[in-house]
Parts: sequence; structure tokens; C-alpha cells
Amino acid sequence: MFENREGQPVPAVTFRTREGNEWKDVTTDDVFKGKTVVVFALPGAFTPTCSSTHLPRYNELAPVLKANGVDDIVCLSVNDGFVMNAWAGDQAAGNIHFIPDGNGEFTDKMGMLVNKQDLGFGPRSWRYSMLVKDGVIDRMFIEPDKPGDPFEVSDADTMLKYINGEAVLPKRVTVFTKPGCPHCTRAKQALTDYGYAFEEIELGSRGLSYSSLAAVTGAGTTPQIYIEGERIGGADELEAWLQQG
Repeated sequence: MFENREGQPVPAVTFRTREGNEWKDVTTDDVFKGKTVVVFALPGAFTPTCSSTHLPRYNELAPVLKANGVDDIVCLSVNDGFVMNAWAGDQAAGNIHFIPDGNGEFTDKMGMLVNKQDLGFGPRSWRYSMLVKDGVIDRMFIEPDKPGDPFEVSDADTMLKYINGEAVLPKRVTVFTKPGCPHCTRAKQALTDYGYAFEEIELGSRGLSYSSLAAVTGAGTTPQIYIEGERIGGADELEAWLQQG
């Protein structure tokens, strides 16, 4: 079983991070002192659950978390600074502060270092999240100690529910676009003007084609906008939907 450290201070360590082309030492005081911080720790950058679900949802809910008193949201993994910076760029997760625990020192002192030699990973972090107030752990959500990589309680929605169970979640918005499309630009601007964050899926990138667009949306033109899974349509339909509230 993993120890729940609620009520205890976070371990005092120095993280070796990369800022630009320079090494920068960041202490736990730099990260936590005088602030309310959400931390989610995970087994590894670029790994499936971490990249598809764990990190993106924290990035998506970051504005709501911050509106409810959170000063910073930290993603921590036993990876080096180069890998964490590359992953941050790949994920376009501008709302998240990436901290590399390259030597696993913080993770070890938290009692969360596990051996993943069977996967060729070596020592890694167990998956967990915590709310830290001025350097003291207020709440921890530790994944159950069972085989594999459980992902049941350390997610962003669970953390937000603990902080404020009445918080209003942002609508999930997806926009299918293509390069050089003026109507796509108009639709994205309209969403921005109304305060909607959105995921953009651009044709021509990562193998996405008109066949992909037609298969998913049943339409052959861009943009195609979906809000909470409902197909709104193109830019004209979106503007009408927004004006109706």
C-alpha cells in the first residue's frame, strides 16, 4: 500500500529543469511556497493514458481550477527535462507547469517510486494527484495498488469535484478545419469571442484527410463544429447557435 501523506509537507528537493537552452534549478519552495498547487504525477511522458487522457483533461480544466483558487497546476514525472519539455510542446498544454523528477528523488521521498523494469522503464512514479497548500499536502488521490496502470481517482474531474463540487465544467468543443479556410477562421474567432476554448483538428496533419472528415462528420466541407458531442455544423450554423445562447 502507498502512504497517504495528507497533512505533511512536501519533500524538500531541487529539480533540474531546462529553460530555453539552459539548466535551471527549481526547488520545492519555488513550486509550492505561498501557493495553492494541484500536482498530478504519472508514469511517463508520451505514454498512452498520460498523453490521451490524464494530461489533456487537466489542461482543459485548468481555467476552472484556477477560478476556484488554484494558483498552479504541475505535471510531475520521472523523466528528464528534455523529455518533459518535448512532451509539453507536443501536447500544447500551455496551462500546465511541467516538472521533471529525473532522478526520482521527489517521487521516492513521497513513497511513490515503483519499479517498471518489466516494461523496460526502470524506476517510475505511481500515478497519483494531490492538492498542496503552502507546501503542505491537503488531499491526495492515489491510484489503487493493483497490477497494470490503474487510472481511477487521480483525474482532473475528481480533483475539481473535491475543490468545488458545484463548479461549472467548460463545454467540450471540437472544430474540424483545413488550412487557408476563411470560414474556419471565422468560426474559431466566434468561439473565442464567446469565451469557448476548443480543440482544432486540421485536415492534412497527421494523416487526416477529407475521407476522415466525411467518415466522422458525414460532411465534406469545413469547418465542422461539435459542442458536447452535438454537431452544430459550419460557421453560419455556429454563429446562429451562439446568438441563441
